[in-house]
This record gives sequence, structure tokens and C-alpha cells, in this order.
Amino acid sequence: MPIQDLPHIAADMLDTPSLAKLALPADAGHPPRILILYGSLRPQSFSRKLALEAERILRHFGAETRVFDPHELPLLDSVPASHPKVQELRALSLWSEGQVWVSPERHGTITGVFKNQIDWLPLEDGSVRPTQGRTLAVMQVCGGSQSFNVVNTLRVLGRWMRMLTIPNQSSVAKAWQEFDDDGRMKPSPFYDRVVDVMEELFKFTLLVRGRSDYLVSRYSERKGAAAAKALTVAANVLEGAATAGKPACCSSGAC
Repeated sequence: MPIQDLPHIAADMLDTPSLAKLALPADAGHPPRILILYGSLRPQSFSRKLALEAERILRHFGAETRVFDPHELPLLDSVPASHPKVQELRALSLWSEGQVWVSPERHGTITGVFKNQIDWLPLEDGSVRPTQGRTLAVMQVCGGSQSFNVVNTLRVLGRWMRMLTIPNQSSVAKAWQEFDDDGRMKPSPFYDRVVDVMEELFKFTLLVRGRSDYLVSRYSERKGAAAAKALTVAANVLEGAATAGKPACCSSGAC
């Protein structure tokens, strides 16, 4: 369709996707980097056990992994963002190319421990977005019968954080029955589903990494950035014109 048929589009801001633009960058040869978050501080946390089981599977596939420990992470806004645990979490999110989120279900939704971690991650910090464009797998553990309240909520959070959430997910019912005394997950259809989810996350991360900036580049944001730049240039021109021809003392504010 010729651009003349799209009169309301700024043609110089419009990008036409192509396979060539999706080519893998030459510097993307390192193992996929996956950050894993879990949502409980209990000594026998089943969300932590599930997170560690997911980590073992991802490492088998060849991923480089980090599991963030939410102990000692202060409540949002109770301390400055310079707090060491906050900086650790944000650095890990920036480091990651994909993430796994695991939360117990409490009162029909995610735990405060888990939400606090996400709340400490800003949508934008200057020109840096610590979560945008990263792949995401969501899982939950249930104390009783199987539920999908938590994974549904995590999907909403993932979309809000501008992440690419994979289609598959895992909900482990009666989690207290699914792990042995060593904290390892027992063989079961629940375990098979966890393997499915990690396999899919690994595949999607390979597809997306190195391309995420291009994949999430938006026409509206490019247009807005261009307009803001034009305003800045115009303001500088006007300021320069206003001071042109004045004595140096006036330009410095001395007269």
C-alpha cells in the first residue's frame, strides 16, 4: 500500500519490519541469561523450591541463571532506591534476557513478597527500561487444589512491565505433596509441565535476545521522541537568537 493511502502517518517514523532487520547480532553468542524471582520468605518455601527446580532445568539447556533472594528487600519507598538489595535486584533485571516468576497463591492472588520485588523495578530509569523486551515465564504453587489466579495476575504484571510472556505456564496444586525431603520435585505431570515451560522459555529467549530493542520499538514513541527533539532544537535556536548581538557581560548575566 503506498504511503499516500496513509495520510495520518509520519512516513519518516514508520518502520517496515523485515527478516533482515531481525537478524541475530554478532555479539549474541553468550548463553541466555535468566533471572528467577520467587515470592515467599518461609524456610520451607515451595515457590523457592520450584524456582530452584526451574533453574536446574534451564542450566541443563545451557542458560546462565541467577535466583534473587527477597530476604532483606525493604518495602517499596521505605528506603531510597540506593539500598543495596534494591540495586542488586535492578542490576539483575538489567543483566537478564529472560525471567521466571514464581509466586504462591495467597488470598486468591500473588504474595506481597513477590509484588514488592516487581514494584521496585521501574518501568523506565532515564532511557533504560529494566524489564522491557525480556521474555517471561510465569508459575505458581498452590496449597490446595489447582488454581490459575496467580499466573493470570503475573501475566497482567508482565504485560504492564512490557515483557514478552510465553504462552505456556505452570500451576502446581498441593505443592506440599510434590517435593521430597531434599527439596526436589517428584516425578509427576506437574513436573513435566515445568519442564515444558522452561523449554519454551529457553526457545523464546533464543529467538528474542539481541532483537528485543527492535521488537518493542514503537511508532508512537519514535514519533514522540522526534517531536521532543524538534522542540529542544527550536528552543535552543530561539535562545541563541535572543542572546545574539548582546555584549558578553549581558550573556553572562553581569549587566
